Amino acid sequence: MTTPQDKSPQNQESSTRIVAGQSAPKRPLGLKIGIAAGILALIGGGAAVASAVNSNNSTAAAEQSAPAGNPAAELKLGYFGNVTHAPALVGVSQGHIAGELGDTKLSTQVFNAGPAAIEALNAGAIDATYIGPNPAINSYVKSAGESVHIIAGAAAGGAQLVVKPEINSPADLAGKTLASPQLGGTQDVALRAWLASQGYKTNVDGSGDVAINPTENAQTLKLFQDGKLDGAWLPEPWASRLVLTAGAKVLVDEKDLWDGSLSGKPGEFPTTILIVNQKFAAEHPDTVKALLKGHVKSVEWLNKAADAEKASVINAALKEAAGAELKADVIDRSLKNIVFTVDPLAGTYEKLLADGVAAGTTKQADINGIFDLTALNGVTAEKTSAAGLGKE
Repeated sequence: MTTPQDKSPQNQESSTRIVAGQSAPKRPLGLKIGIAAGILALIGGGAAVASAVNSNNSTAAAEQSAPAGNPAAELKLGYFGNVTHAPALVGVSQGHIAGELGDTKLSTQVFNAGPAAIEALNAGAIDATYIGPNPAINSYVKSAGESVHIIAGAAAGGAQLVVKPEINSPADLAGKTLASPQLGGTQDVALRAWLASQGYKTNVDGSGDVAINPTENAQTLKLFQDGKLDGAWLPEPWASRLVLTAGAKVLVDEKDLWDGSLSGKPGEFPTTILIVNQKFAAEHPDTVKALLKGHVKSVEWLNKAADAEKASVINAALKEAAGAELKADVIDRSLKNIVFTVDPLAGTYEKLLADGVAAGTTKQADINGIFDLTALNGVTAEKTSAAGLGKE
């Protein structure tokens, strides 16, 4: 088993756990918001996001810092305590990322869902984050292309709509209550888009033919067990936890909705990607390249490690990041549903944008430029495509 690389005191990693409804230490983010505030942040918050980006940029410019192009003194990295974020879990816990960063200190924050991570990134609390594609698209759109770049993929697949055993078809969902991890998150958008394809109307305030209540993942499990939810569209390991520990069944496996016509890879859809603040990337390209080297090592390790070792390492990292390990059957089922890849599957992003527009969580916009895969392709010496939506 790979062991974490020894770090000097100057490069000691620090980690903080953040969930929706909490704020980053010393930098309140106002993450605990009501539905109305969430709608404003998602749909009408373009000016607010642009203001946050500009404010962050102005503050950074005013602070004394190393000349542009030099490695950053610190990299603040976000990720989630989900199996779909295994490249981050492995990269942090096994020292792949810190080892490549050299003298740059690695600090981490753990989030529950994408919109909260995006808020932290736009506020300057983090510099880069593992995240789902829809919050990244939303941030890019609302900032007029100035906030983030997608620099790599991390995981494909690993999301399912799981429901009560008595629900046997889409027709049985009328009047039911479902959950997603957070309003505007990748699974939230996927759920709304799929329901629309089945003829159901949903609204971001929770009303409609099917009620959608964005809920923190651990709370979703409890509410489902208590009979207060009829189902949820969830990433791994939460879909597996509801199936194996709460008696849910799979109504929709999202991989069945992607035929490969957009990506060339049937059954694969982007669940986790790696994004970076554009200003940070421009000022510290060497640090971004080092982050990508560690990320690529983590993905390679995941694709080569024996199943037992992989499960053991991920479980230990989950305990550190999320506070608890998973049962063996849960982590095994989760890993069977996920493909770890540095390819962000760029060909799917126009559809992801269209789904977000239809769901009411983002605006129609030109997302050309959202990708910058030049550093990734330099690290891997391969040609990962940006599908005409940015640099490669």
